Amino acid sequence: MRQTGLFTASLAFALFVAVLGLGVAQAHFNLNLNVRVFQVEHTPDGLRLYVRMPMPYFVAGERGPIGEDGLPEAPPFTTNRYEEQGLMHLIDVDALKSDPLGLGELAADAVRVEAGGKQIKPKVLTVRVYPIGDQPGFATLDEAKTALSAGPVFPDNVGETYVGDALVDVLLDYDAGGAVPTYALSSTLDPKIPGQDQTANVILDYGSGGVRVFRAQGLMTEPVTITSSHASAAWSFVIEGINHILGGLDHVLFVLCIVIGATGLGSLVSRVTGFTLGHSVTLTLGFLGYVPSGAWFIPTVEFGIALSIVYAAAVAILTEEGHPARERTMFFVTFAIGMVHGLGFSFVLHEILKIDSPNLWQSLLAFNVGVEIGQLAIVLLVWPALLLLKRLSATSWHYARLGIAVTCIVVAGYWSLERLPAIVETV
Repeated sequence: MRQTGLFTASLAFALFVAVLGLGVAQAHFNLNLNVRVFQVEHTPDGLRLYVRMPMPYFVAGERGPIGEDGLPEAPPFTTNRYEEQGLMHLIDVDALKSDPLGLGELAADAVRVEAGGKQIKPKVLTVRVYPIGDQPGFATLDEAKTALSAGPVFPDNVGETYVGDALVDVLLDYDAGGAVPTYALSSTLDPKIPGQDQTANVILDYGSGGVRVFRAQGLMTEPVTITSSHASAAWSFVIEGINHILGGLDHVLFVLCIVIGATGLGSLVSRVTGFTLGHSVTLTLGFLGYVPSGAWFIPTVEFGIALSIVYAAAVAILTEEGHPARERTMFFVTFAIGMVHGLGFSFVLHEILKIDSPNLWQSLLAFNVGVEIGQLAIVLLVWPALLLLKRLSATSWHYARLGIAVTCIVVAGYWSLERLPAIVETV
């Protein structure tokens, strides 16, 4: 029986390490921002799309052939050179100025709108390129129009700029010969850069009945159907909340620690409720900006999230089970830890939603609901499995919990050491 328990613990450990070991190959482009915004204006003849996305999405891809200078051929509107950190790509400002709409043609070929089963071909009207940090607002249609108003294609007073440090704004006109109330939006851009699968796409549709905000993750190779339904818009943020907690390993590990530490159904409900209330409060407060703004704050929160996993895992296996006073204390403990994790959720939400975005509260609530659904899915998957294992073999149940807890401590302990220098650098 002891051998069975040890095997169970070893298997649990191996599965976690296998998941953690999955990585992505390095590319020769940096993706310093992975948010794309689509502001959609309805016109009598069709649609106008005001698109903002990081420049690497337009020009990155497969490495070109090696030239006589020993460098790969530079993608359109870029130059490249080797630096200490490797092959780096810079904006070719002269190429931009000589062909100001050329970069937009790459978007026109890739950003696809289909209505009534037919693809609508767009016309490029305006292109602007901004260094990250110098770009005007783009959270509303009015801001998008301002960003693409009169001015140079690239600021005249800016020096060398890496491609990964630039944003591109494009205005595309889709003439369908009439109004387009419902359509499908997709993209064929594939920069082949680590992190692109986590791309945050925000689509704001200004149709009849008000503004609808849709959310999609990834490269949008599968079309996103945009309708006049506010419910479908909210559901896109629910899906994003689910994806975030299930795709965020640190949050998954903490929820696992809650489950393996619960001594019964009442204990489980108490701990999950505390965590839910805690992160719901700070997700909202953090998103609205009621938190410190210093450079130290975000790395400190990320460090605190890692430490919370170590603590929860240790508590799950070291403390006395079933003591009523401890269970009451654990509600407040998970509430406090939930507040830390909620700040982490708010950082992610800030990347896909702005304070002045339309339908802010609807999107904020839908995202939080998605987080709760994802959390509940983990609980409903793991808790019954543990109960079944305990019924079959108490020893195996014990070692399974031990294997999960030890794995969480090792992984989160490593994260703590990895994240600590980021705090020191801000002091």
